Amino acid sequence: MTPPRGTRPSREVDRPARAGPILTVLILGAVVANINLAIANVALPSIGAALDTSQAELNLIAVGFTLGLASSVLYLGALADRYGRKPAMMLGAALSVPTSLLAAWAPNATVLIVARVTGGLAAGLLYPITLSLITALFRGGPRTRAIALWSGIGGGCSALGPLIGGLLLGQFWWGSVFLPSVPIALLVVVLAGMWLPRHAGETSEPVDHLGGVLSVVSIGPLVLAISLVPNYGFNGTVLGLFAVALVGLVLFVVRERRAPSPLFDLKVLRARTFTIALIGGTITWGGLLGATFIGQQYTQNVLSYSPLSAALITLPAAVFVAAAARPAGRMIASRGSRAPLALGLAVTAAGFLGMALLFGTTSSAVVVGIVYGVLGLGIGLAGPPSSSSLMGSVPVARAGMGSASNDLQRDFGGALFQAVMGTLLAVEYTRYFTKAFAGLPSQQAQQLSQQAVATISQSFTGAEQVAKQFPQAQAQQLVAAAKQAFVDGKTAAILFAVIASLIGLVVVLLLYPNKQDEEAAYASVAGQQPPARHGANLEAGAEADPRAAEPEAPP
Repeated sequence: MTPPRGTRPSREVDRPARAGPILTVLILGAVVANINLAIANVALPSIGAALDTSQAELNLIAVGFTLGLASSVLYLGALADRYGRKPAMMLGAALSVPTSLLAAWAPNATVLIVARVTGGLAAGLLYPITLSLITALFRGGPRTRAIALWSGIGGGCSALGPLIGGLLLGQFWWGSVFLPSVPIALLVVVLAGMWLPRHAGETSEPVDHLGGVLSVVSIGPLVLAISLVPNYGFNGTVLGLFAVALVGLVLFVVRERRAPSPLFDLKVLRARTFTIALIGGTITWGGLLGATFIGQQYTQNVLSYSPLSAALITLPAAVFVAAAARPAGRMIASRGSRAPLALGLAVTAAGFLGMALLFGTTSSAVVVGIVYGVLGLGIGLAGPPSSSSLMGSVPVARAGMGSASNDLQRDFGGALFQAVMGTLLAVEYTRYFTKAFAGLPSQQAQQLSQQAVATISQSFTGAEQVAKQFPQAQAQQLVAAAKQAFVDGKTAAILFAVIASLIGLVVVLLLYPNKQDEEAAYASVAGQQPPARHGANLEAGAEADPRAAEPEAPP
C-alpha cells in the first residue's frame, strides 16, 4: 500500500536527513577524543628527559586527560542536554585545538599537566555528546548500526594512538604526539556547523548544578587516587583523595535522591539493561586498558622492542575492534544485546588468558600479534551492545547521562584495572627478587648493597641500571632474572583480568534480559520522555526540514 501523501515510510523516520554526513562528523568527534586519550603514554620517557620531570609529574601527565574527561562528563553532558548538543560539541572540538597546541609546546611539566587536564575537559564536551547525538537522531536498526560504527572506529583509533605517537617520536620532538588531533578537530567544527541540526531532543528541565559540582568532587579525586596507588601505595595523599571522593559520593547520592531534576537519575540503576551493560563495559574496557598498560611494558622490557615496534605489535587489536563492529550490530538486531556482550566477554577472557600463559621471556611477534587480535575482537563485539544498552535505557532528553555513563565505564574502569593490575605486577615482581636474594650465598649477597637490592626489587628499569655496574656475564644474569620476575608479575596481573571477564560473562548470561524483554524495557523508556525543548523533534530526532523527506543512509 502506498503511504499517505506527505508521510514517510516508517523505516525512514529512524534516521535524520543527511544521515551519512551526520554520522561521519560524530565518528570524527569520537576519533579526536580517542586519539588524545592514550597518545601521551608512549612519549612519557621522552617528556621526562626533556622537561626534567619528577615521577609524580609524569603520573599527572599520564592521567591528566582521563582526569579532566572522567570528572566532567556527567555535568557537561547535562548542560548539553539542556542548552544544546550541537554548540556543546562544536565548543568541545574547538577547545581541543588550543589545549593540544599548548601541550605540544609546553615549556615545563606544570604547563603540560594543565594542558592535559583542560584537554580532558574539552573532550568531556566533545566525546560523550557524539553518542548523545546518535541516540537523539537515530532510531531502531539505524541507531544500532550507527553505535556499532561509532564504537568500532572510535575504539580502533584509541588503540592506534600509541602507534601514531611512536611514528611521530621517530621523526620529531616529544610534543608532536599532541598534534594529530588538531586538523581533525578543526574539521569537526566546520562539518558540525554545516550538517548537525540545531536541536536534537534536548530537555527543558533545569540543570542540577549542585549535583554537577558534587559529581566533579566525587569522580575527580577517585580517579586520581586510583591512578596513584601503583606508584605510591596508600600514602597520606592517596588516602586523603579517597576520603574526599567518598564524602563527595555520599553527598552526591543524597542530592540526587532529593533533587527535583537530578543530574543522574538513580532509578535507572534498577534497569538491568543499564546496570549489567555498565558492568560488562567496565570490565571489558578496563581490562583492555590495564592489559595494554602492562603489555607495552612487557614488549619493551622483556622482549626488548623499541617504542615504535611495541606500538606496531598492538595494531591487530585496532583492526579487529573496528572489524567486529558491523557483526556486533547485526547480532544486536537479530538476537539482542545479551549474545554479543556475552560473546565479547568470552573472547576477551580468551585473549587475556593468552597474554597470561603465552607471553613469556622469549615469545614470538606472531604469538603476541595474534593475542592482541583476539583481544581486539572481544572488545569489538562487546563495545557496541554495551553502548547501545546504556543509551536505550535512558530517555533521549537525558542522553547526556547515558553517554557520560558510557564514557565513565572506560575511564573509571581503565583507572581501576590499571591500578589493580599494576599493583599485582609490582607485588609479584618484588616477591620474586625477595626469594632470589634470600637464597643467595653470603659471598654473593655481600656484593650487593642494600640500596642496590632495593633498586633491583623496585622495578625492571632499576634492575637494568644496577646491572650496568657488573661484568657482562653477571649483568646478563641479573637482566634475565628481572625479565622472569616481570613475566611472573605480568601473569598474576593478567589473570585478574581473566577472572573479572569470566565474572562479567556469568553476570551477563544470568541477569541480562532476553531480546523480547530488552526491547520492552527500551519501549517503556521511550514512552516516559521528559519535557523537550521547543523545536526539538523527539520522534525523528531531526529538525522540521523539508529535506528530511529524503534521508541519506548511514555509511
